[in-house]
Amino acid sequence: MTFNPDADLSTNTTRRRGRNAAIAGGAGVGVLGIIALIAGPLLGIDLTGLLGGGTAPSGSGTGGSVIEDCKTGQDANEDVDCRMAGAQVALDAFWAENVEGYVEPTLTVVDGSTPTQCGTASNAVGPFYCPPEQGVYVDPTFFDLMQQQFGASAGNLAQLYIVGHEWGHHIQNIVGTMDQYPNNGTGPGTNGVRMELQADCYAGSWIGRMTDQTDADGDPYLIKPTEAELEDALNAAFVVGDDHIQEISGFQNPESWTHGSSEQRQYWFALGYSEGLGVCGEAFTRSVDDLDP
Repeated sequence: MTFNPDADLSTNTTRRRGRNAAIAGGAGVGVLGIIALIAGPLLGIDLTGLLGGGTAPSGSGTGGSVIEDCKTGQDANEDVDCRMAGAQVALDAFWAENVEGYVEPTLTVVDGSTPTQCGTASNAVGPFYCPPEQGVYVDPTFFDLMQQQFGASAGNLAQLYIVGHEWGHHIQNIVGTMDQYPNNGTGPGTNGVRMELQADCYAGSWIGRMTDQTDADGDPYLIKPTEAELEDALNAAFVVGDDHIQEISGFQNPESWTHGSSEQRQYWFALGYSEGLGVCGEAFTRSVDDLDP
C-alpha cells in the first residue's frame, strides 16, 4: 500500500487512450526486444520497429477519455490505472510547491498502443516523456513485463518511482535543463546519462517527501514507504541500469550507455530520497568519476 486510502484523488485529469491491441512481446519478448523495451532513452524514441508489431494506425486513440473511476487512495492501491492517476495528483502537488510557475504535464494511460508526436506509445517502448507534448505516457502492462522478463518485483512504489522519473524529465524540459544540456552522444558522463540520473534523483526526492502533500481535507495523498517498498524501488532502478541490460544481452560497452549504470541509478535515487531536491543539480556539475557512489 502506497496511498492513504482516504486521500481524495478525484482531481486527477489522467486520460486513457489507445486500442486494446495484443501486447507487444506479451508471449515472450527475446533479448533484443527487452533491450528495446528498457534501453530506449524514454524521451520519445520509438523502438517498436526492433520488436515487430505493436504499432498503432495513424490517429488511433487520439484524444482519449478522462479516467473517472479513480476517486480515492484506496482505488489507487487496488488498481494500477488509478495508481497512475493518483501519482499525477501527488506529483503535481509536489512540483507546484518546488517550481515557480509550474506547468502540469498531461498523463496518458495507454491501452495497447497509441500514436504520439514522439512515436508510438506502448509497453514495447516503456513509459516515456514526450517534450513537444509535455506529456507522460505509461502502458501499465510494462510493469508486468518487468516482472516476467527481468524478475523485478515492480511493486507499487517501484511503479511510482518510474512515473516520478518521467515527471523529472518534464521538470528538466520546463526549467530549461534540456536546452542547456543538449544531447551530446552516448557514454558515461554525457548529458544524456546525467539527465537520466538527475531524473532518478528527482523521483527519489519526491518519494522522500511523499507524505507532505495533502488533499483539500488535509489528508496526505501517500503514506511513508516501508523498507521493503524502498528495496522494491531500488530494485527497479537496478534493472534499468545500462550495465545490467548489457549483461543480459551478453556484452558490455559503457561508451554506448544512455542511462547510467545500475549502481549509479540506485545511488542517485537514494541521494534524492535522503537529501532532497537541492542535491539533484550535482548530476551536471560533478566529474564523470564523481557520478558514481
